[in-house]
Amino acid sequence: MFTFARNTFRLLSCGAFVLGLSYSNVQAQAVEGKPYEQELPGLPIKIKMQPIPAGEYLMGSPATETGRHPDEGPQVKVKVEPFWMAATEITHDQFFPFRFDDKDAQPKPDAISRPTAQYIDLTWGMGKEGGFPANSMQPYTAITYCKWLWKKTGIFYRLPTEAEWEYACRAGSKTMYPTGVQASTMAQFAWYESNSKEAYHKVAQKKPNAFGLYDMLGNVAEWTMDMYDAKYFEKLAAKPESSFFIQRTSPRAYHTARGGSYQSKAADLRCAERLAQVEEWNRRDPQVPRSKWWLTDGDYVGFRIVRPVKQPSQEEAEAFFAKMLGQ
Repeated sequence: MFTFARNTFRLLSCGAFVLGLSYSNVQAQAVEGKPYEQELPGLPIKIKMQPIPAGEYLMGSPATETGRHPDEGPQVKVKVEPFWMAATEITHDQFFPFRFDDKDAQPKPDAISRPTAQYIDLTWGMGKEGGFPANSMQPYTAITYCKWLWKKTGIFYRLPTEAEWEYACRAGSKTMYPTGVQASTMAQFAWYESNSKEAYHKVAQKKPNAFGLYDMLGNVAEWTMDMYDAKYFEKLAAKPESSFFIQRTSPRAYHTARGGSYQSKAADLRCAERLAQVEEWNRRDPQVPRSKWWLTDGDYVGFRIVRPVKQPSQEEAEAFFAKMLGQ
């Protein structure tokens, strides 16, 4: 679970990891404040990255918000450092090479783990190639994918923190939905219970939010870097001006997902809505122990990645992934 600890990776109140201020040689490939496409050497895929500016916002939901849950407050003002976020959820097309790529990355990776084979098709026939979001994976798998990207590209990617995710989702909004979105117009921006026909859909088919991000609401819920804690906001509010700490207790630690999914009602697609990972998401896994890679009952969970403007050194990145993956 989520704990505060001063012997692990430090977070500013914005939720951005402080892994060092040094820039790698590849930093010049992207210009802060500008979108870009991340290419992967030797692979015919790209990941479109959108710039998210630095800012300050009120995280969480007010007690008066319709549909609010106790774990969404009290609200806390946080500052967010600039970063890039994937314009869409990571798709199966972008995810498959991680599972099956046999070519060494440059620089050569050191013992990059590959996910075990799925014992059944965990897409449940909802779609793979052509832009469907990758789904049914544990947070461990998503973080390992980020490590693979780093080895492939020399650029440090990770999952967003809860603070980063909510900030990017709101795109300036102070209400329950992102800027420009209302319950009456939700179908223009999201695949959810009312229009999904009980399945996820290809990414970027709906309107993006004000930051140019597609499917932040609905389609598949998205993993964050944070472990779930029902008292998250109470602990953050106690020292909002200080550093914020999290500690991953094991590769199977339960994370928080955000954004709702194709199964969600409109009221559950609010910016502050938090989804706690639970054991039931993997209840039908026949393996003993159950897989640390996949979720047999998590077909509505996927992820998108972020790239901090402030990049860590190679040593710091190595230490980060070792800590987060329990290596």
